Amino acid sequence: MLTRLYQWMLAKAAHPHAERWLFAFSFLESSFFPIPPHPLLGLMCLARPERALRFGIICTIASVLGGLLGYAIGHFVYETVGQQILGALGLSAKFPVAACYLRQYGAEIILIKGATPIPFKLITITAGFVGLSLFTFLWASIVSRAFQFMLVGLLFWKFGATIKPFIEKYLAPLSALFIVLIVGGFIAASMLSGGGKKDDRCSHATLATLR
Repeated sequence: MLTRLYQWMLAKAAHPHAERWLFAFSFLESSFFPIPPHPLLGLMCLARPERALRFGIICTIASVLGGLLGYAIGHFVYETVGQQILGALGLSAKFPVAACYLRQYGAEIILIKGATPIPFKLITITAGFVGLSLFTFLWASIVSRAFQFMLVGLLFWKFGATIKPFIEKYLAPLSALFIVLIVGGFIAASMLSGGGKKDDRCSHATLATLR
């Protein structure tokens, strides 16, 4: 069944409108959508390795634009919309911690956390809530997102045709690894502590201390 699903997704990834879906997934994932664009990006790069860099650029642009939506949600409608989004994703408890660190470190947090499996939507909504400089948010988001998506595009562009048989042979364990990484990202977000020091005030931040 997994192989059939892989073949179906591979066919969709080569569809003439696949780039629109890739853009949509990347855009929505940065603000509220729970499924990341990485599976579709990987399959599209696999189907068309010669266009992998283009796909990486599409993901980067869409993700940053979607990040602006997340920023707007956090800045303008956090109480009515942002809280519900984070609550549905199980990220509410660590929102105050993320907000504290963003206020304290700004771009550094976006660069480090934005290029990890930690849900980017937590960063974008939180950045808007704390009123992080829009310029800082933009350039840091571009760098962190480009690093993640362009790296995937570059690898597939360079090795796509070679690694395709490997991926098809080891599809099941690779899929399991991807799920582990995504779940690990949410776990990492729940353990966000910025260094693990017991006397770090941000690790004990609450929503009340942010007001």
